[in-house]
Amino acid sequence: MTLARWIRRLCILGVLLCYGVVVLGAYVRLTAAGLGCPDWPGCYGHLTPAAAQAADTATAFPGRPLEPGKAWREMIHRYAVGTLSVIIIVVTALAIVARRQAGVSLPLALALFATLVMQALLGMLTVTWRLNPLIVTLHLLFGMTTLALLWWLLLSLPRGSWKASALHYSHSGSGGPATKLMLARRLALLGLIALIIQIALGGWTSSNYAAVACPDFPTCQGAWWPYSDYRDAFVLWRGLGINYEGGVLGNPARVAIHLTHRIGAAVAAAALALAALFVLRQRALTGDRRWAWAVLGALILQLTIGISMVLETFPLSLATAHTAGAALLLLAALALVRALSRP
Repeated sequence: MTLARWIRRLCILGVLLCYGVVVLGAYVRLTAAGLGCPDWPGCYGHLTPAAAQAADTATAFPGRPLEPGKAWREMIHRYAVGTLSVIIIVVTALAIVARRQAGVSLPLALALFATLVMQALLGMLTVTWRLNPLIVTLHLLFGMTTLALLWWLLLSLPRGSWKASALHYSHSGSGGPATKLMLARRLALLGLIALIIQIALGGWTSSNYAAVACPDFPTCQGAWWPYSDYRDAFVLWRGLGINYEGGVLGNPARVAIHLTHRIGAAVAAAALALAALFVLRQRALTGDRRWAWAVLGALILQLTIGISMVLETFPLSLATAHTAGAALLLLAALALVRALSRP
C-alpha cells in the first residue's frame, strides 16, 4: 500500500474525528462546561476528573469548586483533540516522506500542522483567559479550519481523483461555456467566503451569549428592529482579568449581535443557493454535480435547524446541531469549490 493511501485513510479518520470534536466543543460550550477544568492541559492539576475528585482541589483553585459533570465533558473534548492531534502529526510526517508522490501536497499538510499548533494555543487561552469572546471565536474558526484542511487534503489525494468528479463543460472550446464555468467558480467562492464570515458571526454570537437575545422569529423581541447597541456589540478586546462566563454585554448589544447574525445567515444562504442552482441549471456542465445538491441539502437543513432552535426556545439538542449543520455546510461548499476549480 502506498503512503498516499495511508494518508487518505488517516484523513478520512481525521475528518470524522475533527467533525466530532467541533460538535463536541459546541456541546461543551453550550452546557457551560468550558471552564469545567480551570487549568490546561490537565484538570485541577490531574490527568482525569476522577483523580482530581479524589484529591483536595479547594486550596489550589479557591472559588472554583470541581463539578464532575462539567469537568468530564471538558476533558473528553480534550482527549478527542489529543487523538486528532496524533493523527494530524502522523499525516504530516507521511506527507513529508511521500512529498514526491503524485497528489500528496506537502504545503497543505504543513498548513494543517501549523493550524493544529495555533488551535492548541487558542485552546489553552480559552481556559486561562476565562472564555474571552475573541479567543473563543478564533478557537471555533481554527477548529473549522482544521476540518476544512483535512477535507481539502482528502479531496486532493489520488483515489477518487478529480478526473471523475471535476465539473467542466463538454464544449470548453467555445467562449460562452468557458465564461459560465468561470462564473460558477466565482459564485461558489463568493458563497464560501460568505459562509466563513457567517461562521465567525455565529462564534461571536455564542461566545457573547447573544443567541437568546431574540427569542422569536422572524421578529426580535416582537419588533422587526428592536433597540440595539452596535457600538458595544463588536468590541473585540476588553482586556484580561475578566471572567466572561455568562457574558458581560448588556441586552441591546446582544440584540445587535443576534440581528447581525440573522442578516449574515440570509446573505450566506442566498450566495450559496445562487452558486448551487447556477451549477445545476447549466445543461452543458458535465461531470459529478453531487456537491451542488449537497450544498442545497445542507443549506436547507441548517436553516431549518436555526429557525427551529429559536421557535423551540433554544433546546440543547438543536443548539448543538446548529454547529454540526454549519460544519456540514462548510464541507459541502468546499467540495463544490474544489470540483469547480479543477480543470
